[in-house]
Formats: sequence, C-alpha cells, structure tokens
Amino acid sequence: IQADGTDGNCVTFVLHDEDHTLGNSLRYMVMKNPDVEFCGYCITHPSESKINFRIQTRGALPAVEPFRKGLSDLMAVCQHVLSTFEVRPFLSSS
Repeated sequence: IQADGTDGNCVTFVLHDEDHTLGNSLRYMVMKNPDVEFCGYCITHPSESKINFRIQTRGALPAVEPFRKGLSDLMAVCQHVLSTFEVRPFLSSS
C-alpha cells in the first residue's frame, strides 16, 4: 500500500494486486463511518492490477483511521461468514 496526499484527512491509497472485489466492499465499510465525507476507488487501467482508493474525512481525523477501521470491519464480516458457512451442514438436494 502506498499513500499519496499532502493533507492527512484526504489521502489516496494505492492497493496493489487488488480489484473491484476488495475496492467495492471496503468502500462500503468505510462509508459507514459518519466522519468520512468522501470515499471512492478506481481501477487505473484494466491491464494493471491495482486500485486507487481515496478517503476524505471531516475535521482533523486522519484518513488512515477510517481506512484501518474499514479493513478491520471487513475482516470481521468475512470471518463471520466463514465461520457460519463452516458450522452449517450442506443441504442435500436428495
């Protein structure tokens, strides 16, 4: 991850080897934070496997804080889905 931006509350993170799968779900998690004014991402070019992920916060909150919280919350959701999937038996069609 590279972080570009001179202002601490408006930063573009460059995520390498990622695509819409992480970009869209992370954007959703970050936007749930009321201190986030803007969050969006774009894929630079179809032949490059990286995304530019931009966060702008209200006030003096550094953009890295909702970025970390969004990643943490997304990991918790994924862990919940995985544990729920592993606990429930497969339903057979017969």
